[in-house]
This record gives sequence, C-alpha cells and structure tokens, in this order.
Amino acid sequence: MTCMKNQENRISVCVVGGGAAGLVAAITAAENGADVTLFEKNKSQKFMESESFFDNAYLGKKLLITGKGRCNVTNNCDIDTLISNVSHNGKFLYSAFNSLSAKDTYDMFEEWGVPLKTERGNRVFPSSDKASDITKTLEIALKNNNVKIIYNTVALDVLTNNGKVIGVKTNKGDFPADSVIIATGGKSYPTTGSTGDGYNIANKLGHKIIDIVPALNGITVKYPIKNANKLILKNVNLTAKKGDRLLFSEQGEVMLTDYGISGPIAITCSSYINRQDLLNVKLYLDFKPALDKNKLINRLNRDFTENFGMVKDVLRKLLPKELIIPVLIKAGIQNNKYVNLLSQNEVAKICDTIKNYVLLPTSIRPIDEAIVTAGGVDVKKVSNVTLESKLVKGLYFAGEVLDIDALTGGFNIQLALSTGYLAGLNA
Repeated sequence: MTCMKNQENRISVCVVGGGAAGLVAAITAAENGADVTLFEKNKSQKFMESESFFDNAYLGKKLLITGKGRCNVTNNCDIDTLISNVSHNGKFLYSAFNSLSAKDTYDMFEEWGVPLKTERGNRVFPSSDKASDITKTLEIALKNNNVKIIYNTVALDVLTNNGKVIGVKTNKGDFPADSVIIATGGKSYPTTGSTGDGYNIANKLGHKIIDIVPALNGITVKYPIKNANKLILKNVNLTAKKGDRLLFSEQGEVMLTDYGISGPIAITCSSYINRQDLLNVKLYLDFKPALDKNKLINRLNRDFTENFGMVKDVLRKLLPKELIIPVLIKAGIQNNKYVNLLSQNEVAKICDTIKNYVLLPTSIRPIDEAIVTAGGVDVKKVSNVTLESKLVKGLYFAGEVLDIDALTGGFNIQLALSTGYLAGLNA
C-alpha cells in the first residue's frame, strides 16, 4: 500500500484528505493515468455486504451534512457568477472554474447516474434529496479508477528533496510519491475530520498561512435584543459599515438569537466582516425597508392618530411584540407613554430606530459552528493555473485549505470540486 511507481513507470500521486476536493483530485489524477493513493484520517466503515465496496460516512463526510443532508452540490450559473460569489481571492479561481465549471459538474454527475434538479437561487441538489447519492457516486468512481484508499491515516509531513516532493510521512510510515495534493479542508465541522492538519504541513514547507477565521456563521453582538431568541424577521435589511465604508448590505431573513443574529443574510454578512476589527464595525437593521423614512413617519402618525393608548401597544400594528420595547429603549421613549402625548421629534426618533437599529458586533461565532473556514494557505505562492506550489515542485493544494471561501448556494462545494479537478489534472 505505497505510492511507488508501477511497472509502467506511471506517475504516483498521493492525495491527503477524503473530502470533496480530495475525492475529485484523486479520481481526476487516476483517470489521467496516475497511480493514486488517497489518505483519509477517518476510520473505514462498510455498508451492508450487498454494498460492501461503499465506505459510508467517512469519505466526503462533510458532503453528507451539507444542504441539511441533501447536498447542494453546485449552483447552476456561469463562471462570472461563480467568481462573484467567492468572498476572498475569487480571481485566483478563474482557471479552476474554467477547468470544471458548474455546468461541467452538473453534466459529470448526471453522466455518472445521479439525476440533479435546480431549485430557488439556482441551487443544485440530487433529485433524490439524498447527499449519499453524491458520495456513493464518487466512491464508485474511485473504485473504477483503482484509487487505493488508506483509512485511519494522518499525514504528518510532505517529504522533499532539493525542493521537490518525494513522498508523504504519515502515522503509518512513509509513502513515496511524485506528486502530493493537500486537500485537508479547513477547521469548520471538526467532527468530519477537518482539524487544520494541512495548514501545519504547508507552513513547514514555507507557505504563509493567512489567519484562520470562521465564515458563514452567526454574529455575536454586545447587546443582543432581549427576549427575542429565535425570532425570525423576514424582509429586513442588514447593513455593515466600518466608519463611512460600506462593507455589506442585503435584504432578506435574519434570526435573532440570545447571542446576536443568525439566519441567511447574517451568515452571509459574517463573511464580509470576519477579517475586520469588529470594534470599528457597526451593524444596522432596517425592520421596514419597504418604507422610506417619510412613508414610515406618515404611517406612524396615522397609527398614533387613529388609535388611543400607550405607544408600546399601538406599535403592535407595525412591529413584532418582541421588538417594541427594544426599539423604544433605543429611541429613548417611555414605553407606557400615551401616543397623543408624543412629539414629532419623538415620532422621528422611533422612525430612525426602526430604520437603523444599531448592533455592535464583538465576534463571529466559533469556528466549529461555521459552515466554512476563511483564511488558509496564501494563494500568492500557489499557481492559479495549476494549483502547484511555487515553493515546492510536485506539491499541489485543493479546496478549503487554501485562502478561498465562498457564499452559500453551492458555491463552496463547486470551489472544492473545481480546485480538486485542476490539482488532480496537473499532479
């Protein structure tokens, strides 16, 4: 079980990591004539005997939990759209996305016998809604291309001589190789085996590691909105600013939590602010983006004129009850004040607070809660055309181990598949 050249003198390739990038890298290298060995740190577990060649839940483990177990395998869009949905170093991925585009991914899985479907936001899923259809298909491709898989094996170092790869050092010994692909993933979802091993290996070989931070995650704020845990707000606008500089602004759904905010636009926002000094960042929630300030003031005045009672009660016509007291406190208005006693200045303060409810972010939620990892191997020392290291000949990188991350919608899996394909092709 080594990666030595066979009698035909074929190139030997070792792939470290059995996630999406590693699986496609191994399949692609083998399809193009290499002898390939895949190292996976998780243990092997077989299906029932009738399906004995499948290794369930240990290869592509993160794929199995994406899309709530359905696997959002790609996004049905063009290359420019793929690039625009990459949060960091999108231009670095032009060659990767051109080598395996979203359309290529779609066609590849359908040719392998996995029917796909496109849903809202051009998200692509298996028609069966089973992520296991994707992982099983990749495992079949590994078997059909004679990829050797060594489980329960941790890569410790890449062995080199005179600036060139000669093998991999593992906890089970040394394995010679002509090329090595590091596809160990990031540090999110550590239970799947993504614990940052690749960063240490790359760093030992001279590669700079950009600070690892969580991406696509909830945001902790200094003063969470009280008594509103798990309140879902639809059609609100979330804006992030650093001074006068706009970092992010999007309308959609936010979930209030006991630590701050989560939900679709909040986790997207996290990928735009996770490398900022959060002490200098402010978040603004517009609870009524469909109404500009003039229309909202007119609406408030009408409600306050047509209804008699305390302001906290009248505002129930406009806001969820959980938001009323927090809004009034921020606006500096007593919640039991009668509406007929409100001045126009106080009405304006209520309006401003509804349109610009300020939250002070203190941190992104911990990385083990994140969907993906931002940071990683600095792409400046990696060829964007081949994904080969510029420091060590025969060393390649693929997937989340690189300083690349994307938004939700199938873009991160496509990123992994495309870089895995390009690395496998060139290795």
